[in-house]
Amino acid sequence: MDRGVGILHLKDSNSRRQERPSATSRRRKEPLVPAGSPIRRIIEYVYLLLGSMVIALSFNLFLNPNRIATGGVTGLSTISQELWGITPAYIQWGMNIPLWLLGFFMLGGRFGIKTAIGSFVLPLFVLLTAQLSPLTDQALLASVYGGIGIGLGLGLVFRGRGSTGGMDVVAQVLHRYMGISLGSAIALLDGVIIISAGFVFSAENALYALIGLFITSKTIDLVQVGLNTSKVAFIISDASAQIAQSVLYELDRGLTRIQGVGGFTNEEKQVMMVVIGQREVTRLKQLIRDADPYAFVIISGTSEVFGEGFQLY
Repeated sequence: MDRGVGILHLKDSNSRRQERPSATSRRRKEPLVPAGSPIRRIIEYVYLLLGSMVIALSFNLFLNPNRIATGGVTGLSTISQELWGITPAYIQWGMNIPLWLLGFFMLGGRFGIKTAIGSFVLPLFVLLTAQLSPLTDQALLASVYGGIGIGLGLGLVFRGRGSTGGMDVVAQVLHRYMGISLGSAIALLDGVIIISAGFVFSAENALYALIGLFITSKTIDLVQVGLNTSKVAFIISDASAQIAQSVLYELDRGLTRIQGVGGFTNEEKQVMMVVIGQREVTRLKQLIRDADPYAFVIISGTSEVFGEGFQLY
């Protein structure tokens, strides 16, 4: 057994074999709302409108009254209000037009329609909720709760495959064409705006804005990925047959056999890959320990798993 010191080399995909319990032991789940259905499209627009409202409330209840510009067009509107006294909603409408054109040409017509709606609806909600009294005058609390609200709103909008316009369009372009996560793209774009806010307001306000921006990016990723993280286990053992039976019929999970070659001994070894939920880790370790106490096991986290037995697309 080549454990711990060898390097695993995977062969081509023809050597992979997926094994599952029989149909009687596992039932295939179907999505509640099929992809491409009219109901799915309605849900996407609901996400867009709901997310825009959450962003507007967070802006007027926390960020703008405390002069915290966490970035984006909303942050620029806060700076513009301080410099020239222009109503933030008007600034947002004015800046969203060219950025909407950018999104329309680079992200497609269907995305352009949603962006157009978001670009109009968000400033409208900002204007309608502008008279609400702020919930706190403490900048730190405002940056924390405002960051959570903005992140939650943007996460809902992105789940609806839309955008509220402004820098969100640029973030979506970077995400689609460069593979940058939405949270990281927004953080990069908003950095310059926060630095500018530091000169207009104060360095302290810029630091509070950084706190809000960090919380926003983490909240977006949380809304996108969710809380149900899974684990993927790679198992190398001489008792692979017994472990496979335990995984398939006791743990009730599928597994994939991958043919590998030990880096030190050059011996062919069978690697079993198993994807499990967080609560199943202890049970899997016990099953492996019962079959082979000397098995070599790697367990690592994975953000999202789609397919049978897990979240559906």
